[in-house]
Amino acid sequence: MKVSIQGYEGSFHQVAAQQFFGKDVEVVTCGTFREVVRVASSKKESDGGVMAIENSIAGSILPNYNLLQKSNLRVVGEIYLQIRQHLLVNPGVTLDDIREVHSHHMALLQCIDYLEKHPNWKLVETEDTALSAKHLQQHRSKHTAAIASKLAAELFGLEIIAPNIHTMKNNYTRFLILQREENAIEPQEPNKASVNFHTDHSRGSLARVLTRIAEGGINLSKLQSFPIPGSEWEYSFHADMEFDDITQFHRVIEAIHPITAELKIYGVYRKGRTV
Repeated sequence: MKVSIQGYEGSFHQVAAQQFFGKDVEVVTCGTFREVVRVASSKKESDGGVMAIENSIAGSILPNYNLLQKSNLRVVGEIYLQIRQHLLVNPGVTLDDIREVHSHHMALLQCIDYLEKHPNWKLVETEDTALSAKHLQQHRSKHTAAIASKLAAELFGLEIIAPNIHTMKNNYTRFLILQREENAIEPQEPNKASVNFHTDHSRGSLARVLTRIAEGGINLSKLQSFPIPGSEWEYSFHADMEFDDITQFHRVIEAIHPITAELKIYGVYRKGRTV
């Protein structure tokens, strides 16, 4: 299995890929989410992709919903990954040796309470947590540390000198597992689906759709609105639906189809586990 991810080897995207596919999954590293979708869509380059879609602190990654909508990829699964940030150093380095800490600006911000306990450390922003770890290993610096994942420490032979230094312990990112339509296989006993729909501009049109969903006994775990380009204040909606069995979902789709202007099912899958 080969999947595209955003970021470098050792990134949290790779951690999510390993949690879903296993340790032997091969990753194609991509600089942007747009490239993740492009590579995931290519038969010659990959078997699919892993893409972050929302974070419990920062919220939805709105451009990624747009990328999903424009693609022909299917959602076949999801992973909720707890973001654990660690302070990494080269072997033998002590806390007293550290003069600089390198990482992505968001990682530095996530660990600011710990970092402020060391006012003499210079904080250096980089483009990626895993890349910071890689550069740390390459330069063999005794006076530099990096903030990154446990996987990055393992890949680059670094030591975790201070584990779990993030301030918010309940920081989770949700990753979607994407595959091309011809390869996507519906799992046994699916209990979640991602759909996109939009309604006409008549009064109460959205309320009618939501009422049908509720009457069908489905839990709407997410509803995200997006303006439709070229329209005058019209919106499409991404909905994540949780259900007990697939027949329940199909009944609701049949019920809302006549009262939506357009309806697309991104995928039917098993609700993701938290790791």
